[in-house]
Parts: sequence; structure tokens; C-alpha cells
Amino acid sequence: MGEQPIFSTRAHVFQIDPNTKKNWVPTSKHAVTVSYFYDSTRNVYRIISLDGSKAIINSTITPNMTFTKTSQKFGQWADSRANTVYGLGFSSEHHLSKFADKFQEFKEAARLAKEKSQEKMELTSTPSQESAGGDIQSPLTPESINGTDDERATPEVTQNSEPRAEPTQNALPFTHSSTISKHWEAELATLKGNNAKLTAALLESTANVKQWKQQLAAYQEEAERLHKRVTELECVSSQANAVHTHKTELNQTIQELESTLKKKEEEIERLKQEIENARELQAQRDSLTQKLQEVEIRNKDLEGQLSDLEQRLEKSQNEQEAFRNNLKTLLEILDGKIFELTELRDNLAKLIECS
Repeated sequence: MGEQPIFSTRAHVFQIDPNTKKNWVPTSKHAVTVSYFYDSTRNVYRIISLDGSKAIINSTITPNMTFTKTSQKFGQWADSRANTVYGLGFSSEHHLSKFADKFQEFKEAARLAKEKSQEKMELTSTPSQESAGGDIQSPLTPESINGTDDERATPEVTQNSEPRAEPTQNALPFTHSSTISKHWEAELATLKGNNAKLTAALLESTANVKQWKQQLAAYQEEAERLHKRVTELECVSSQANAVHTHKTELNQTIQELESTLKKKEEEIERLKQEIENARELQAQRDSLTQKLQEVEIRNKDLEGQLSDLEQRLEKSQNEQEAFRNNLKTLLEILDGKIFELTELRDNLAKLIECS
């Protein structure tokens, strides 16, 4: 056979979700063998993995591919021919580094093989052009027609943050002040919750914007290359039918890329608007925080006044209690004097009657 395995390892295999382009979908229930194959007949390198009799990876390595380490045990690469992104989860960082080194080695070998193939085709096409009296031969290769895009996709990470609990305020006897304080506390708690959500969305949006900018740059380069290729193909008159077919395919690819660019630009504008809204909410939160601090200062002043009034009330109550005690004593003395006067009156009345 012309194709033989040259390096093998074991890993968990994932593919990017074709709908969301964010979440990873496992294609194997357990770790499977992932191998590099070399086809000596066609001089190409491929990554192949089988889960039973099903091929879950069949990716041809091209010079434009890039293998990216997204964590200590996880790596990924984009395959534009298969229109997907593959991800591998390894058991250790050593296995990931070994696989990445082999990917870079075989990618460089594929680049050298492609350059040699193009040189040979140029050398063979030169004599045929002279003998054919000026007929132009276009060295079309699958790599020059299809091309690849280095796309990077990362799993979606949801960040949840909870607002810090605010200390409780002492209840005041003044209804108006207490209502204002509770209102601002509720407003601040709501704003803190919204701020946490907006911060997480802002971080995710910033990461997506950076990723999309890279993708946009890659798409623009690919579009320019395809435009140049279309121009070259239009100059080839002897291969009219083939050129027409390739031109149609390239135009369709350009339209798809332009549509993707437009969608990404609209998404970036939407994210910019969300970021602006987040900044406005942050400014509102800062303003409300300042107002809450002013209310808290006012509450402290009111608490001081309340404490002073309570001390004065207590002092007044003590004075009233002492006054009551004095009145009670005077009443007891007066009652005694009245009793004595009554006895004296009775005695005087008796003396008068006797005399």
C-alpha cells in the first residue's frame, strides 16, 4: 500500500458544532487512536482516526493549516476542506506537545512537497508551451483551487458572578429616610447584578471580536488570492471549459466569503453597541453609588441626632420620675396634715358642745 502510519497516539476527539461554531461536540465516547499517515504515491500527509469502522477524522495536512494549543491538554486545527474544526483532548501535556511537534514537522514537509510539485509542473509546462506554439498550460492543483482558512474556535465559557452583599442599615424612626435608603440599596443591588452580567458579556464579546478580526483578515487574504486566481484563469484561452468551471467555483467561494464578511461586520457593530450600552450602565452605576454614599452619610448624621434625642428623652424621663416621687411625698405629708387638722376640728367641736 502507498499510505502507511508514521506516528500514532490516543486522544478524545471533538468537532466544532456546525450551528453555533462555539461548542465542542464529542465524536468518540472514549479515547481512540489518532495517527499520521503518509501517502508516498501522492506525497501527502493525513491525520486519520477510526472509531470502530467509522472514520471520525480524515484531514489532509496543508501548508496553511495551524495546530493551536488552547490548554495544557487540548489542541485544535481547522480543516476548510471538511468545513470543520477538529479538537483533541490528551491525557497529558507531553502527548499534546508531541502531537503538535509532529503536526508542525509534517506541515513543513507538505509545504516542501508542494513547492517541489509546482517546480516540476512549471518545468514540464515550459517545453510544452514552446512546442504548442504559445498554448498556455495552467498548473491547477487542489491546494491552489480550494485553499484553506486558519479558523480558531474555542468552547463557550459562561461566567457567573454574584454581587457582593451590602451591610444592613440600622432601622431609623424617620420613615422618609428609611424609604430612601432601602430604595437606593435595591437599585444598587440590581445594578451590581446587571454589571456582573454585562462584564461577562463584555469579556466574551471582546474575545469574539478579536477572533473575528483574525478570521476577517484571513477571509480578506483568501478573497484577494481568489480574485488573482480568477484573473489568471481568465487569461487561459486553451482551457476555456475548465477555466469556466473553476471560475464559477471561485466566484461562488468569493460570494460566500463576502457574505461571511458582511455577517461578521454586522456582528462586530452589534457588539460595539453592546459595549457602549455597558459603558453607559457602568456610568449610571457609578452615579447611583455616589448618591448611595451621600444617603449613607446623611443616615449617619440622622442616627447621631436620634442618639442625642434619645439621651435627652431619657434625661427628661428621669427628671419627670423624680418630680413624681416628690409630688407623691408631698401628697402623703398633706394627707397626714389634713388628718391631723380633722382630728383637731373634731376635738374643738366636742369642746364647744361640752361648754
